[in-house]
Amino acid sequence: MRRLLQGLGYASLAAIGLLVILLLFSSLMIATDLTKQELIDDYANEKSFFYFLPSGAEAHIRDEGDKSKPPLIFIHGAYSSLHSWEPLVAELKKEYRLISFDLPGHGLTGATPQEDYSNIAMTNFTREVIELYDFETVTLVGNSIGGAVALRYALMYPRDVDALVLVSSSGMDRNQSGEAPGAFGLTRSNIALPLMRYFTPKFMLASALEEVVGEPEKFITDEMVTRYWHLLRMAGTRDAAIKRLSESHLEPSLQPLLRAVDPPTLLLWGSQDRLIDPKYGIDMNTKIIGSLLKLYPQAGHLAHEEVPQQTAKDMREFFSRVLF
Repeated sequence: MRRLLQGLGYASLAAIGLLVILLLFSSLMIATDLTKQELIDDYANEKSFFYFLPSGAEAHIRDEGDKSKPPLIFIHGAYSSLHSWEPLVAELKKEYRLISFDLPGHGLTGATPQEDYSNIAMTNFTREVIELYDFETVTLVGNSIGGAVALRYALMYPRDVDALVLVSSSGMDRNQSGEAPGAFGLTRSNIALPLMRYFTPKFMLASALEEVVGEPEKFITDEMVTRYWHLLRMAGTRDAAIKRLSESHLEPSLQPLLRAVDPPTLLLWGSQDRLIDPKYGIDMNTKIIGSLLKLYPQAGHLAHEEVPQQTAKDMREFFSRVLF
């Protein structure tokens, strides 16, 4: 009997210990929301301004470069923010006017009153931002989902767009049955996706970034990972991401419309892109009439950040041929 009681005691202690470990682990895994103001203090700069658009969204916008030069409008990718364009802005700021902004549900714009995070809603949001200015025409530069927004904008407003630059762009019908790289695979799980609201550890963001770039050891920094992690945790942003991902299957495809894309188009792709395979860039190049495709052997999904000097050089050459 004494041995039985001792055994039960040891088992109870072990169970309590395991529970304590799980609770401690959970507390480390659960990431609390951050307020917009504290993130503005850390991630806005002297070029940032905030503007309430007609739709009610408060957009985070930067207007940089030479205001006397042609305007380039930068549209970032999913989970990202206007900060991703900083390396390219540094390369081009003496030659162009450069306007970047955070899309709905992203960056310091965050959640919007309509709670609509579809590509069409993001295109309408882009229109509202551009209409703040008195531009006759603009050139759109988009990465990933931002590329799909740029394409849709050009289809909706063909006379208002001089040219398109698409970096590892969405827009093609892709095989979703294949395994997504790293943490991106979790976003396809109906079980894991809702948990993203609470379980968004920093190491998961680091893993996701490392999986999609060409040379992570030369590119990924703790400062970059921290920025992604903090901005994803702004109040309302994770709910927006979950809503966008859970409704992504409702998005109408752009692929049947690509032959109607009229502006001159430059496609830039990292050969090591494991998120949107370069084969989709090659296919997109065959569908957009007259488009030009450039592949970067050392880059992945974020060529504009990974190889900004080469990206800027190719953009300048493209613009010199089609615009000036």
